[in-house]
Amino acid sequence: MRKHKIAFELEVYDSRKELSEEDASLMKQALIARENAYAPYSNFFVGAAVLLENGEVVCGNNQENASYPSGLCAERVAIFHAGANFPNVKIKAVAITAASKNIKVENPVAPCGNCRQSIKEYEVKQDAPISLLLMGESGAVYKCSSVADILPLGFDSSYLG
Repeated sequence: MRKHKIAFELEVYDSRKELSEEDASLMKQALIARENAYAPYSNFFVGAAVLLENGEVVCGNNQENASYPSGLCAERVAIFHAGANFPNVKIKAVAITAASKNIKVENPVAPCGNCRQSIKEYEVKQDAPISLLLMGESGAVYKCSSVADILPLGFDSSYLG
C-alpha cells in the first residue's frame, strides 16, 4: 500500500477590494443575485455570477422548494442558463457568495458536490479551466484556478468509454 496526498493552492484575498476589476465586478453581480435568492426553508441565500468568454455575465441564485430535493443551487442555475443560452461560448469564471438569516457566514463558501460536478462537466466540454471566486457574506475571497482543484479525482466522461 502507498499513500498519496492530493493538495491544491488557492489565492486568498482579504476583501473584494483586493480583486482585479474584472473579478470584483463579477463578485458584485453574484452579490446582487444573492439578494434575489428564494430560500424560505433553509434561510441560506446563495448568488452566482458566470463570466463568459464573450464578456456576458449570467447570474443565478438558489431556488428552494417545499419538496427539498426539487430545488436548485445558484451555481447550477447560472451554469445551466449559460449552457442553454450560450452553448458555444466558454465559461471563464464563476463567482459565488452566500449569506444566512440564521448565522453570519464569515468564511468563503464552496459549491456543493453536485455543483462541482456540473462545473467540471463544462470544464471538460470546453477543454479549459473555469476559475472560482468564493466568498461568504463579506470579507475574504478565495480564488481557485479550476474546479478540478476542489474536486480531486473528479468523475467525467473519460470513464464512460
